[in-house]
Amino acid sequence: MNNKSELLSQLRIDRDAKASEPAVWPWVAGGVVAVLLVIGAYQLLSESAPLPVKVQMARMATADSSSASVLDATGYVVARRQANVSSKVTGRVLEVLIEEGMTVAKNQIVARLEDVNARKSFDVTNAEMDAAKAQVSEVRARLHEAKLNFERNNTLVQKQLVSQAAFDLAKANYESLRAQLNNREEIVNVNEKLIAQQKQNLDDYVLRAPFAGVVIAKTSQPGEMISPISAGSGFTRTGICTLVDMTSLEIEVDVNESYIQRVHAGQLAEAVLEAYPEWKIPAKVAAIIPTADRQKATVKVRVAFQNLDPRILPDMGVKVSFLNPEPVEKQKPKEPLGIRVPTTAVRSDNENKFIYVVKDGVVQERKVKLNASYGSDVYISEGLSAGEDFVVEISPQLKDGVKIVQE
Repeated sequence: MNNKSELLSQLRIDRDAKASEPAVWPWVAGGVVAVLLVIGAYQLLSESAPLPVKVQMARMATADSSSASVLDATGYVVARRQANVSSKVTGRVLEVLIEEGMTVAKNQIVARLEDVNARKSFDVTNAEMDAAKAQVSEVRARLHEAKLNFERNNTLVQKQLVSQAAFDLAKANYESLRAQLNNREEIVNVNEKLIAQQKQNLDDYVLRAPFAGVVIAKTSQPGEMISPISAGSGFTRTGICTLVDMTSLEIEVDVNESYIQRVHAGQLAEAVLEAYPEWKIPAKVAAIIPTADRQKATVKVRVAFQNLDPRILPDMGVKVSFLNPEPVEKQKPKEPLGIRVPTTAVRSDNENKFIYVVKDGVVQERKVKLNASYGSDVYISEGLSAGEDFVVEISPQLKDGVKIVQE
């Protein structure tokens, strides 16, 4: 009986002990729910905020036989008319009327020099001219009187009313005054030439543009000394500004003498500035300088732009392609070069090249093969087809399978 009671007491549930133990499972369940909410929110935000990228459609590029290059050379844009505007006299700069980038007309005043001494000399010459003219008037009046006296004595000596000596004296006085008048008039002529010279000297203190152009450098400031010759001190300038005639811009290239036979005067060419690699500028060979540089083994070739543009600036680097002079029927047919894309659209991984193709708003990483490069572009021969959309600029956030939106 006692054994049964003990067994029943062991099977009885102790509810007080259950109530005292902590409940763990609600916290675990809450943590799982929170993680699921975070994952769901992340996926929701990722789907709602696609990555903005620039997309472009792929197009096939071909080599144009009509503009096939027989020779490529590099050179620089130069100006046929460029001048360092200086003065013919040494003086202190009073004012400078130009700034870099300013367009000036021919004979426009660009600067003035201090002309105090030259103006004083001009005033002295003017005063000498006034004195010479006054002396001419005086001698002319005395000559008129001597002429009347001479004529009177000439009449009286014929009537023997005056002596021969008195007549000779009147005649000598008349001829002497006539010579003095000629002398005074010559002095006036000399003073007129001196005044013209002084005016020219004053004009030399005003610096003018020798031709129409654009100021590319301002080399002097008010208060500095300027001289037409190079001085021993570094404080004396030799010019006010550098002026360039933008209508005289052309290209100078050095062609290896081994390939100079491929170039001739009047040959069509194509110029590409390093600053604008996408811009092809029509050009023509202006002249081949008939001498070679023995040190570089090159011949200088002048290439003229057929159409000038404000974007073309002196000293710009330029690549010149001398075009095939053969008739079109003798040239090779067009050959495909591949898909032309900018280098920013290609990702390099060691020797492998990848591009991101866009389909249904999602990017796909694709391995490609390059055929050639031109400036800032490359040609893709395999891995990308014409008509497909690709990402132009690859950002660090761009990955395979990422949703994007076109900018």
